[in-house]
Amino acid sequence: MRIPLTKYGLPQLLIYPLLTFLLMTALFILFRPAFWLIPVEIVLFLKLCWLLSFFRDPLRKIVPDENILYSPADATITDISEVDDMAPDSGLGGKALKIGMFLSIFNVHINRMPCSVRIEKVTYRKGKFINAMSPQAGKINESNDVLMTRLCQPKERLLVRQITGAIARHIVCKAKEADEYRQGDTYGMMKFGSRAELYIPATGHFELTVKIGDKVRAGLSPLVRLRQ
Repeated sequence: MRIPLTKYGLPQLLIYPLLTFLLMTALFILFRPAFWLIPVEIVLFLKLCWLLSFFRDPLRKIVPDENILYSPADATITDISEVDDMAPDSGLGGKALKIGMFLSIFNVHINRMPCSVRIEKVTYRKGKFINAMSPQAGKINESNDVLMTRLCQPKERLLVRQITGAIARHIVCKAKEADEYRQGDTYGMMKFGSRAELYIPATGHFELTVKIGDKVRAGLSPLVRLRQ
């Protein structure tokens, strides 16, 4: 039987819910039947439910289609723009299309590969923790760049950036150089509210299928499609 919770959140799943449950139990034993205990217990129970919900890993049926780049995250599209260089730290030049996505604390936070790829480089960068809804967060916040090459034609380079926010303070990335992933495979997550960005070369090979304000789901929602 598959437990729909992510392995990437195992430390928090072992500690935080247990501490919350122990606190609820201790308060109930020490202070019952105090009237004020009822709302406190309700708040703690809701927090416990949210913690379990945050680390959920729902089973998803990925329909392979290498003509599509799926969303790497469950999120809301916040910005779409052209940038001069998708990955300055990697030495990869050229204009690129950037698709920015904001993940609220209620979204699934698992990251998935947009297509079948080979990992070229993973670059972690320290930074600040401003609101992840800002398009500037990708430039100044703590982040992790995963540079990859498509395994199918056209063998373009892509980049997915995992970005922390005002609440999110921890990035998990299991991808390593030379690893190969299938479309929709999971490779990490961001804890807790956060941001993701997909960069694709502005070569004209792909066309957008989303707009600002759209809700997308990792491994299920196409962001761009290969031009025929």
